[in-house]
Amino acid sequence: MNAFLGAIIDGILYSAWLFIIAVGLTLIYGVMKILNMAHGTFYAIGAYMSVTLLGWWFAQGLPPAGSIPVMIVAALIAGTIVGLVVERGVLRFFAGRDPVVLLLVTYALFLILEDVVKLIWGVDPWIASDPVWAFGNVYLGPLVYPTYNLIVVVVAIVSGGLLTWFLQFTAKGKMLRAVIHDPEVSQAMGINVSRWKVSAFVVGSILAALGGAFTAPTISVAPGMGVEVVVMMFAAVVIGGLGSIPGTIVGALIVGFVRSLAVHYWPEVEVFSIYAVMAIVLAIRPQGLFSGVELRKI
Repeated sequence: MNAFLGAIIDGILYSAWLFIIAVGLTLIYGVMKILNMAHGTFYAIGAYMSVTLLGWWFAQGLPPAGSIPVMIVAALIAGTIVGLVVERGVLRFFAGRDPVVLLLVTYALFLILEDVVKLIWGVDPWIASDPVWAFGNVYLGPLVYPTYNLIVVVVAIVSGGLLTWFLQFTAKGKMLRAVIHDPEVSQAMGINVSRWKVSAFVVGSILAALGGAFTAPTISVAPGMGVEVVVMMFAAVVIGGLGSIPGTIVGALIVGFVRSLAVHYWPEVEVFSIYAVMAIVLAIRPQGLFSGVELRKI
């Protein structure tokens, strides 16, 4: 029973972490119809920025509670800079091109940014585990978890809640939804579609960096870490349905629980289990669980 409870809790924790990263990819696809292969590198840059600022913070002897705002600031800085540079410097020149071309462009950006990360931060691992130990532990029944893990869950809930609130209940959010559903009509009605695309890309980049920033204290930040999240991230958005935030929530939960159960009970098939679930979902519903039918111009 303790093992099963541990698998459930681990699934929730992993799903929360995965949602923070994947929802940014969903937002970018929903607005720009770009399947951003470089999203994993945005996550990695957020992690590197986080360990850099955290190292400075704790070197000054500043209070551990301030490390949470520091990680948020790190994500804002990393996501804004990288998002603006990539969108304004590269992607805007490929607007309206075939999706396959855009996929190859973002893959090329992924490879380039991986080397840029090495040039800036080097190839040695960076470690900043102070926040994990600073907040102590929490007891969930017979199991003990770092309180920091629950903070990540709260960050995921707040991120998803704010994004949903913005899209559903604000005038600016409704304008963005109009751009998502029909950019041409939105442009004709006076909405600056280009500006909204830039904004959506930057926000999606910040969310990826936020996932990396809050992951940094729990792992050794090293080159190639962006590659590791790509499979899980794409699995979540594909299962849930590209461009659907509710779908991303469900997709992240499915991937999180399947992975956790596999790790606890059959670790040899951990990665295969994700592919298997994704294949089953796509065989039954090729567009994903929550994606609607897309209109195509012919």
